[in-house]
Amino acid sequence: MTDEKQQRLKERLLPEIEEFKQSRQTLLLASTDAVHNPNVSYAPFALANGGFYILISDLAKHGKNLKQQQGLSVMLVQDETEAKSIFARKRLTFEVQAEPISRDNDEFAKGRAALIERFGEMAENLSGLSDFNMYKLTPSRGLFVKGFGQAFQLTGSELTDVNWMTGEGKGHGHRISA
Repeated sequence: MTDEKQQRLKERLLPEIEEFKQSRQTLLLASTDAVHNPNVSYAPFALANGGFYILISDLAKHGKNLKQQQGLSVMLVQDETEAKSIFARKRLTFEVQAEPISRDNDEFAKGRAALIERFGEMAENLSGLSDFNMYKLTPSRGLFVKGFGQAFQLTGSELTDVNWMTGEGKGHGHRISA
């Protein structure tokens, strides 16, 4: 792909990706425990300072997992009712590092404010409970899927490098019925 085409792709997709992130209120968390048993869950989030802020209870399985394994995957996914095809829902997946944010850290106040701005009294109440911990999930790489044949890798220090995953001739095979 030429530099000009790459720049046009970037200019078109980055605002769409940002709009998609802003339009979602929850993310799916794929975490593992100390012996790598997988668990999938979800959490409401707020975006700020280059990451996703979440509040997670120590009582929840994913809360225990985040204390043991900070590397995980998150996904923001289009609602089924909004999708043109259930097989090609728009989705944004990131590899992230979960950083626990202690209550005495200035970043806790920033994350708390972002969550309260987005979710109001419930976020305010949960952030005051002793079993709820705040985590900042910082993405290191991503994948944006708009639909069939429209998958884009996100890389670079600020995830602004966009590469169209074309499959280079591999594509989807066709099954022939006899």
